Amino acid sequence: MSNAYMTKGRLEAFSDGVIAIIITIMVLEIHVPEGHDLPDIVTVLPTLFGYLLSFVFVGIYWNNHHHMLQAVHKVNGRILWANLHLLFWLSLVPFATSWMGHSGLHGGPIAFYGLVLLMSGFAYWLLAKSLVARHGNDSVLAKAIGNAAKEYTSLGAYSLGIVCAFFQPVVSLVLYVSVAIMWLVPDRRIERTLEELSK
Repeated sequence: MSNAYMTKGRLEAFSDGVIAIIITIMVLEIHVPEGHDLPDIVTVLPTLFGYLLSFVFVGIYWNNHHHMLQAVHKVNGRILWANLHLLFWLSLVPFATSWMGHSGLHGGPIAFYGLVLLMSGFAYWLLAKSLVARHGNDSVLAKAIGNAAKEYTSLGAYSLGIVCAFFQPVVSLVLYVSVAIMWLVPDRRIERTLEELSK
C-alpha cells in the first residue's frame, strides 16, 4: 500500500475541509461582551488577539500546504499519515487559543499554545520530508525547500517561547508573533522553483 501510486486530490480536499472547520470553531469560541457600550469590548480583547494570531497561523499553514502540494504529483500511505499528523495538531489550535484567551498572561496556557505551534511546525516539516522521500532529492520540492533554515528557526523560536512562558509570558507572545510575521509573506521558494523550471 505504501508504494502504491495515489493522486493528491483527496488529500488536498480533505485538508482544506478540516482547516475550514478549524477556523469556524475558532470563530464560534468568540463571545460578545457582557455590556452594550463600545468600551466593553476591552473585556474580549485577549480573545480577539488570540483569534487573530491563530487565524494567521492557520492561514499560513493552509497557504504553504497548498504551495507545497503544487510541487508534487503523487502521495502514498506515509504521506497520508504525515498529513493527518499535521491536521491533528492544527485541530488543537481552537482549544489552545480559547484557553490562552480566557486565562490572561498565565504561563501554562501560553506554554501549551506554544507546544501546539511547535508540534504543528514539526508535523509540517515531517510532511515535507515525506513528500521529498516520495519524489526524490532531485524533485522540485526538494530543490525549493533547500536547507529549511526558516523552518528550523521557527521551531527554535517556539521552543524558546514555551520555556519563557513560565517566566516572561509576554516574551513568549512576542516570539510567537515574530514567527507569524516571518511566515506572513507567502513562502516564494516553491513558486520561484516552479517558475524557473517552466522557462
